[in-house]
Amino acid sequence: MRVFGHSLFLVLLAVSVFSCKKKTTDTLPKDLVDAKGGRYFGGILRLNESEFIKTLFPPNITDGFSTRIATQVYEGLFKFDQSNLEVKKCLVDDYTVDSSGTLYTFKLKKNVFFHDDECFPNKLGREMKATDVDFCFRQLCTQSVNNQGFMIFKDLVVGANQYYDASAGGKTPSKNIDGFKVIDEYTFSIKLIKSSSLFLFNLSRPFSFIYPKEALEKYGLDMRSKVVGTGPFLLSNVDDDIQIILKKNPKYYGNDQFGNKLPFLSAVEIKFIKDKKTELFEFKKGNLDMIYRLPTEYIIEILEETGPDKSGEFSQYELQRKPEMATQFLTFMNKGDLFRNKDLRKAISFAVDRETILNYVLMGEGFAPGYHGITPPTFNNYKTEEIKGYTFNVDSAKYYLAKAGYPNGKGFPEIVLQLNSDGDRNSNVAIEVQKQLKTNLNISVKLEVVPFAQLVENILTGKANFFRSGWQADYPSPENFLALFYGKGVPKSLNEKSYPNFARYVNPEFDKYYEFGLAAKSTEDANNYFLQAEKILMEDAPIIVLWYDEGYRLLQSNVRNFPNNPMQYRDYSEVYFEKSRRLHEKK
Repeated sequence: MRVFGHSLFLVLLAVSVFSCKKKTTDTLPKDLVDAKGGRYFGGILRLNESEFIKTLFPPNITDGFSTRIATQVYEGLFKFDQSNLEVKKCLVDDYTVDSSGTLYTFKLKKNVFFHDDECFPNKLGREMKATDVDFCFRQLCTQSVNNQGFMIFKDLVVGANQYYDASAGGKTPSKNIDGFKVIDEYTFSIKLIKSSSLFLFNLSRPFSFIYPKEALEKYGLDMRSKVVGTGPFLLSNVDDDIQIILKKNPKYYGNDQFGNKLPFLSAVEIKFIKDKKTELFEFKKGNLDMIYRLPTEYIIEILEETGPDKSGEFSQYELQRKPEMATQFLTFMNKGDLFRNKDLRKAISFAVDRETILNYVLMGEGFAPGYHGITPPTFNNYKTEEIKGYTFNVDSAKYYLAKAGYPNGKGFPEIVLQLNSDGDRNSNVAIEVQKQLKTNLNISVKLEVVPFAQLVENILTGKANFFRSGWQADYPSPENFLALFYGKGVPKSLNEKSYPNFARYVNPEFDKYYEFGLAAKSTEDANNYFLQAEKILMEDAPIIVLWYDEGYRLLQSNVRNFPNNPMQYRDYSEVYFEKSRRLHEKK
């Protein structure tokens, strides 16, 4: 029986006597200090990521692994609330928007200081000012192989396109960007060409994080791992592919609702254990405070032991379970010699049995099979059920394969599917896809597992023709998924990087409806246009939607104020530890 996760609430696990490995206590750990509101200072939050970071340089951050770390050390004008994903003020104290919706004026917070660092005189971080915002935003409008963020200002900020064009070949434009204006030390304005309902979302993304000019001048490309931000944590240690340590920023300006100086934690330790069974073993020993995504072999056992009045090895932990704004899929390089053939793409899409993958490979750790579009069914007022995707149909698969010129797989070349392992989950899914395509279409697929950073580079530079993909929303809008297929920014040459359109998919009809959605006056109208664009997209089959994700997280019972959310957006600044206690005892 498939465990089908539609629950939108947090499932709390009962606590029972744990007979092995984990030692419990009813007293506060010695390194915790009382704070206001029943909270505590101190402790090290120990987490794991299955893949190492690609870069922590804000304009070049394109993956979730890097984002989850960068968000703790850098900040933007706005940020997301991790409890409900609403946009809230961060480095701004206040802001206004004029009646046309095109002029934004931001009042910055005072006494916000960059981290102490060698790039400053006397190694002391200076105060962040409006000129820093102007500098960082101009960097986003400058052509560079290390800038993937121009998309958030392109065709939107007055003068941004002209500045970008003038910066080609490393040139310094003679004119600044008309849409950016430093009014005084703490006031900055942005003038848009047209109103945009997504603008504040984009100012909350890693691309928009603020860093000092001194850091870029001193470290250059080394800003991949040399971080100077304003965030609640400092990047203390980077041991490639082993661990990253973030230490408390003692000069952080933030306070919680009770007036406690943030952050509570003394440090955050992120390990990079690739094997999920090893990660779970370390969690059970108490060496990790959370595990995100569970080993498939243990999912049924964990779910059976969850909830009040349950007992067993996992009943002492808190299980957080929520459908995610995330989709897992395989991508064809649509401009390649082989996969520019739409009939071939359709054939392969029909030949994949998504139910089998979800039920028996993932053991139910997913929200739903990918029968519709790229957008997961987690957005209000967006009717994904109206999007016709691809269900398992061998007859249709064989029909389109023959139409593509390869009847019964005859003459079809061996293809390579590139992927990263993600604790064996991706590898197990790829092996099943490989088997299904051989059985159903008589086509051979070779699997090539590469490090995540290499996979991303291969995808960006057109060196992968068929590859595993996944997208977790950067902000809560269907547009964030459809932006992956907007064709007007796709370079003509395969040697040029294509971001975020990894598939290099181009269809003017899709672009038309996508642009209508961007220019819409209401969310309802925008979603209607986006829905039309997505229907066109799926008819062209540029990707194989496999499943829509559901986030499973196990937490140690003394971790507090660390809510799960559909974006896996994490803010460790208000996370704290308290004494161990029964999860279901009456508060």
